[in-house]
Amino acid sequence: MAEHTRSSITIDAAPAEVMGVIADFARYPEWTGEVKEAEVLATDEQGRAEKVRLLLDAGAIRDEHTLAYTWHSAHEVSWTLVKSQMLRALDGSYHLAPVGAGGTEVTYQLTVDVKIPMLGMIKRKAEKVIIDRALAGLKQRVESGGADPGPREG
Repeated sequence: MAEHTRSSITIDAAPAEVMGVIADFARYPEWTGEVKEAEVLATDEQGRAEKVRLLLDAGAIRDEHTLAYTWHSAHEVSWTLVKSQMLRALDGSYHLAPVGAGGTEVTYQLTVDVKIPMLGMIKRKAEKVIIDRALAGLKQRVESGGADPGPREG
């Protein structure tokens, strides 16, 4: 079984606001850095993305891949790799937990397997960098008011 890397960050916003940014794939190029294009290819009956094509440019790594998303609850989403040129696996998840007075602890878990040989230690370091950048970007985007709150439950 592949090893995974996990990290958490606390964001000063409600879980619904954080998930709103996570689910807004069209705006990923505005805040993620590595994602240059994002296109939702399929949605579920609630309008949430089920399949997303992402074009990445992370310097030495340029890849286009498709991910399948599963929305487990209002506070958890996971994804798995459908298609990629460079990757054998890209499985991950965001889990949101309310904390304090209106904050959210976001836990990001990621497993990456590349098609080229790579030492496990180097691969885990790369996973950690990806996770830390994603969490920092997510925190900055949400806390700067870049979220589209979408429909409100009532």
